[in-house]
Parts: sequence; structure tokens; C-alpha cells
Amino acid sequence: MIKNILLPLLLIVVTACGGAFKPKKVDTRETPVNAEQRARKNIKEGRGTSLGDLVTGGLGRTTYEFSTANPMWRASLEILDFIPLTTVDYSGGMIITDWYSENSADDAIKITLRFLSNEIRSENLKVVVHKKTCSSAQNCKTVLLKNDKISEELHSSIIRKAAVLAKESKKK
Repeated sequence: MIKNILLPLLLIVVTACGGAFKPKKVDTRETPVNAEQRARKNIKEGRGTSLGDLVTGGLGRTTYEFSTANPMWRASLEILDFIPLTTVDYSGGMIITDWYSENSADDAIKITLRFLSNEIRSENLKVVVHKKTCSSAQNCKTVLLKNDKISEELHSSIIRKAAVLAKESKKK
């Protein structure tokens, strides 16, 4: 009885999975037959590695920089050092501050910096400023400040500072 149930079930499983175990069709005109040539082709296409890459660490193949080497990032952190930060994500290219209020407990601002590229150019940095105004503890209004003085000053001072830092690092 068990044989009558197991045998058809086993046949169904084996035939259903047969497609997963079939070898991939390869065009021999595009793939070298020689194993060494095939390995070199895979490495050229970025699908493998070589002993030379393991020894040198693949130097020259990556565009990753540490945050301390990026002048835009360093300039932003130096300029925003007076305000608490909630999110600092170098790989995502974003810095978000906490709500900051200098004198008044009723008004606060939050700054978001987005890095669109590592190059020191005006269009590669986006500064967004939100303002929160509270008339009571539970009654707060948050608005996006567009083209305001704070974001323009932050933007220009970060770009200027980044240019100075880049110039200093080239001198070294």
C-alpha cells in the first residue's frame, strides 16, 4: 500500500524537478572550450577572481571611498557640528539632523543633506530644511522651507568648505 503511494509521488517529484537539474545550454562559438581561456573570459566579465586580485586586493577596481576621504562629507559634518544628528548614512549619501531650536522652544528646524555625487559641485548637494512651529505641546505645524536663507547659506558654505578641504588634501 505504501509502495503504491510512494512510487507515484516519487515519480512526480523526480520528473517535476528534472528541469532544475538540466545543464545550461552554452553556445560554443562564444564560450572557449579550453578551461584556462574560459577562466580568463569570466574574470574579464567580472564573474571571477584571480590570485593577483587576491594579493593586491583588486586595487583600482572600486570607487568606494572612506567618508574621511570625501571633502563634501567632511565639510558637511564640520559645518553641522553644532546640531545633533539623527541619521548619518555615508553609503546612502544622507545626513539628517534632529530638531534644533536655538532660542525659542516653539520653533525648531530639521536639516536634511542629500549627496548626489562625490564631486564638489553645487548640483551634487541637496539641502532640505523643515521648520516646526508649536503653539502648544500637542499643536505643532511642520512646513518645508523652499528657497530660504538657511538652506542657501548651508549649501554655499558646505561647497566652499569642501573646496578648501579638497585643495588642502591635494597639497599633502
